[in-house]
Amino acid sequence: MDNLLIRALKKEDAEDVNRIYASIVKNSEKINFNRIIEEHSLAGCKASSFAAEFDGKVIGFIVSYILSGGFGIDKGAWIALIGVDPKYMGKGIGKSMAQKIFSHYKDLGINNVYTSVRWDSADLLSFFSGLNFDRSNFINLHKGLE
Repeated sequence: MDNLLIRALKKEDAEDVNRIYASIVKNSEKINFNRIIEEHSLAGCKASSFAAEFDGKVIGFIVSYILSGGFGIDKGAWIALIGVDPKYMGKGIGKSMAQKIFSHYKDLGINNVYTSVRWDSADLLSFFSGLNFDRSNFINLHKGLE
């Protein structure tokens, strides 16, 4: 896509991120993306989360961060959230943001990027498979708290 800009995610993007996220999950529950983006900025990870901008409008986002010394990972990265406005899906925007993240982490000497996807999310599984993600040595565990 011509005029596609992949840039650092900013606090001012929170409303757009929320709009995109809500349109994907079709859920009216509002997530405080202002807080999420601000926390990543305060942690010095601002450049590890990106927005895709087309003709001045935010149409995608990717939120990631660096992991150090957790459960056998010396240093790695984690993609926590990714989303593209449904009107722009299938145009390579998610892939462009992922490539930006990969390049960024490679420059920092990080060689492993992780994410977690629901087993029944065929579209996300296909997306990450297309980026050469594979099963890792980790198993996601869950405990519900009542």
